[in-house]
Amino acid sequence: MISTILNECHGSVSSGYLSEDRTLERVKTCSWWPNLRKDVAEYCQTCDRFQKSNRATGNKFGMMIQIQEPKSPWEIAHIYLVTALPPGGDRNYNACLVLVSIYRKTPIFLPCHKDDTAMDTAIIIFNKFIIHTGLCQNIISARDPKFTSALSSNLHSFFGRKSSFSTAYHPQADFLEERMIKALKDMIRIFCPYGLELKDSDGFGHDWCTLIPALDLAYKTSIHSSTRKTPEMLEKGWNPRLPYYTPKKYLVDIDPTEIRFLTRQDIMQTDSCKILSNMQKKDGKKVINHLNSK
Repeated sequence: MISTILNECHGSVSSGYLSEDRTLERVKTCSWWPNLRKDVAEYCQTCDRFQKSNRATGNKFGMMIQIQEPKSPWEIAHIYLVTALPPGGDRNYNACLVLVSIYRKTPIFLPCHKDDTAMDTAIIIFNKFIIHTGLCQNIISARDPKFTSALSSNLHSFFGRKSSFSTAYHPQADFLEERMIKALKDMIRIFCPYGLELKDSDGFGHDWCTLIPALDLAYKTSIHSSTRKTPEMLEKGWNPRLPYYTPKKYLVDIDPTEIRFLTRQDIMQTDSCKILSNMQKKDGKKVINHLNSK
C-alpha cells in the first residue's frame, strides 16, 4: 500500500515527479504512517527518472531590483519564453510561453513557436491569457525580441500596459520564472526522455504538448514553498481530486456554499498577501546568502 501511494504521489503524470518536499506534502493530503518523511525521501532519492532529471541551477545572480508587491490575483505577472523543446502537437510547437502570477504563484503554460512574430505572440497572450484573467497592471518580461518589439510594446500601450523589462538572472525579477521553467523542463524531460513521445500502459503515445495540461495540474496541486499552499487552493479555494488514494475525510469540500466560498477566498487572499510581503522582505538576504555560499 505504501509503495502504491508513493508511486501515485510522485511517479505519475498528475504528480509530475516533483521534489521531495512537494511529494511529502502531496502524500500528507491522503495518508500517514510512521517514518513518512524518511520513506518519501528514500523513494525520491532512489527514483531513477527523478534523479536523472533533477539538476541544480548554476546561473550567476546580478544586481537585485525591487518588485512591487501585488495586492490581487494577476495584478503582476511574469512572462517568459521556453525554447529548445522538441516539436509537438498538431502544429509542431517547439516553444512554450510561461506566465506566472506573482500573487499566487499560479502558472499558465502556452505552447507556441520560437519564431512566432510579435503579433502571433500577442494573439496567443490575448486569446489564452487575458480573456481568462483580465488585464494585468504590470507585466514583467525578460529581454526577448518578442516582448521588446514595437508591435508588442504597442499592444501593451493600447491596453494601458506598463512593460517592466527585467535583466536576465536578476534574482528578484527572474527567480520565480526560472524556478517555474526548471520545473516544467524537468517534468517534460522525465516523461519524454528518449524523444518526442511517451507511451502509456495501453501503448498510446503522447508528446509534450498533450502532456502540458496534466503537468500544469501537477504543478498547481503541489505545495509552494513560499505560500505553503497550492496555487489551486489560492486560486479557487479548493484542491481538485486527483487519481491517487485519498480517504474521504481528507477531501476538501468541492461544492461550498457561496458564503463559505467567498469567506475562504477572502482568507486565502489575505494570507497570501501577508506571506508574499514577508517573503519579498527576506528575498534580498536569502539571495545574498545563497550567492555567498557558492
